[in-house]
Amino acid sequence: MSSNARSVGGKPAQLDEVSKKIIEQLQVDGRRSYAEIGKAVGLSEAAVRQRVQKLTDAGVMQVVAVTDPMQLGFYRQAMIGIRATGDARELADTLAAIPSVDYVVLTAGSFDILAEVVCEDDEELINLLNSQIRNLKGVTSTETFVYLKLHKQLYNWGTR
Repeated sequence: MSSNARSVGGKPAQLDEVSKKIIEQLQVDGRRSYAEIGKAVGLSEAAVRQRVQKLTDAGVMQVVAVTDPMQLGFYRQAMIGIRATGDARELADTLAAIPSVDYVVLTAGSFDILAEVVCEDDEELINLLNSQIRNLKGVTSTETFVYLKLHKQLYNWGTR
C-alpha cells in the first residue's frame, strides 16, 4: 500500500465477505487468475476483475512481486532506529526518498523513526549511514540493527 493509503487511526475500509475472500485468494497466490478466484468465491471472472480493480484503486490492497534481496545481490539489510528533532514527518519523507530505504515508519518509544534499508554490502551500508542518513536535518542519533538471518516474513495479514 502507498503510505497515503495506510493510516493508523483512520476509518478502515468496509469490505463484504466476498471482497475479503478475493483478498485471501490473492494472498495465497497473487498470480491466481480471475477465473480461478471467481470459482472459489462464487463470482464471474469479470466481477472479480472489477472488484480487484476497485480494491486496488481504493488503496485497500496491491498485488506486487516480492523479491529475495540476497538473490538480487543485496547482501546487507538493516533496520535503523532514528532519534530526531523537529517535525519527524518531514524527516520521514526525506528518508523515504532515498533509494536504499524500503520501509519508513514513525514510532513512539526509544526512536522517532524506524527505517529499513537494503544494501549490496557493509560498505554501502556504512556510506548510506555516514553520507546520507546521519547528515539529514533533524537526525540527532541513529542505532543500526543489522539483519543476520531473515527468519519469518509474511504478507498474509488477513481481513477483518
